[in-house]
Amino acid sequence: MRIFGGLIGMALACAASLTACAPHAPSSEKDALPHFVTQNGRHAFIVDGQPFLMLGAQANNSSNYPSALPKVWPAVEALHANTLEIPVAWEQIEPSEGQFDFSYVDTLVAQAREHNVRLVLLWFGAYKNTGPNYAPGWVKVNNQRFPRMMDASGGIVYALSPHIQATLDADSRAFAALMRHVRSIDGALHTVIMVQVENETGVYGPVRDFSPAAQALFDAQAPAALLAALHKPPGTWTQVFGRDADEFFAAWHMARYVEQVAQAGHREYALPMYANAALRDPVNYQDPHSFASGGPTWDVIEIWKAAAPTLSVLAPDVYERAYPVASAHFARYTRADNPLMIVEIGNDPAYARYMFAVFGAGGVGFAPFGMDYTGYSNYPLGASAEGEARIAPFAQLFEVMAPVARDWARIAYEHPTWGVAKPDDNADQEIALGDSRWKATVEYDEWAFGFARWNMAHDEPPPNLAKRSGGAMIAQLAPDEYLLIAQNARVSFALKDAGGANGVIFDRVEEGRFERGQWVMDRVWNGDQTDYGLNFSDQPRVLRVKLATY
Repeated sequence: MRIFGGLIGMALACAASLTACAPHAPSSEKDALPHFVTQNGRHAFIVDGQPFLMLGAQANNSSNYPSALPKVWPAVEALHANTLEIPVAWEQIEPSEGQFDFSYVDTLVAQAREHNVRLVLLWFGAYKNTGPNYAPGWVKVNNQRFPRMMDASGGIVYALSPHIQATLDADSRAFAALMRHVRSIDGALHTVIMVQVENETGVYGPVRDFSPAAQALFDAQAPAALLAALHKPPGTWTQVFGRDADEFFAAWHMARYVEQVAQAGHREYALPMYANAALRDPVNYQDPHSFASGGPTWDVIEIWKAAAPTLSVLAPDVYERAYPVASAHFARYTRADNPLMIVEIGNDPAYARYMFAVFGAGGVGFAPFGMDYTGYSNYPLGASAEGEARIAPFAQLFEVMAPVARDWARIAYEHPTWGVAKPDDNADQEIALGDSRWKATVEYDEWAFGFARWNMAHDEPPPNLAKRSGGAMIAQLAPDEYLLIAQNARVSFALKDAGGANGVIFDRVEEGRFERGQWVMDRVWNGDQTDYGLNFSDQPRVLRVKLATY
């Protein structure tokens, strides 16, 4: 079985120490702002000068008003999230052209500080789920000034065209005004740590805009900057890209639109910015008419990177419960030039297990959608449960991660890490732990004690067997030492090559926590707790494991 995750890179100079070197103090305004760093193929999101692991809660789309916030904060607290992702709609900050109202933003930032929660603002401008519904009325009903796309037969399409300067100028001015205001109220405190530019761009139905202006661009030579980035020879879109010409054209021009909006905001306040993607099939070819063509789907990441360099991250919105599909999505967006950040994932309990796979692969953020008490459910896409029942599966994991979030973020930036989530078929997962002499096996169909094959329970199945819950994340701290966080799984270790060793033992297994970056042992696991591997129940645990041979 192919295991998602794998070696993130070689340890840094201080990799042998769990209390590895802390980042230097900020030396400039750029360093002081939240930002992303990359080294040896690993990424970190730096907030307040230190790596930050985003335990996110994305509110429902219409929770972006002061009257709704009292139903948001209790859910964020129950989830143990450290970050709230929440929309700021163009229609609410510029209801009349040129007249801005930031009262909601002021309230949101002030209340976030009161609740000790960071913010990621989601700019719902000209595009939200590809449509203009969150644009103000003076934009979305004025098709003369702000034209929509056209399909191949000349029909008007629902989505605004990215080729219209008036739309770009108006969207950019509003976003720049938002960023200027955020800097004025938050530039010194960094309550707001990141901003999403637009939302799930692209178009459903036609692959691209077929308006006369768009067609003229399509018939012309493909942009030299794109061809240079992709190492392609000169030619028209069709000559260079063949079957993919329509989709790649749409991706380039949508990315250029988002880039120019992002630039306008970035000039006012240089917070990190990202774009999110409504996804296409991560494994098989999918007709571009059947997904949001033009958005940052996996097959056009290189195009988006070339067209929109202001964006720090291209992030997938994951709404596939099935393990093979979700894992493939994660893998597509795990790149040396792109931090893995799951800024939106379904809120069904089956999605919670993927936290292990994401953070184990060096991911810097994980945020389930719909985390508030406003009474909305996007079932069957998400969970049918509401309130505490929806939040509980994620809260179990965030509760154990919250105290160690900064520590895991630092360790994952400086050390190799791996992660797996429970597969749908309950199959065992073997992880080759990089260049070390060790491998790990994660099992989901064993009891907490002994082996299922002993049949001591008289054919009663293990309690977790039917649940899509569980996983493990592992960080290598030293050649024979690992940090392990897991739930509903048994984790055991073995030598890749036994060689002359008689056997493998746990030198020491400590359950504990971090205090100011230092590991503090609460108790030692031994005897029943280690004789049959390390068994994790529904309550996740944090262990420091030292292995040895005899």
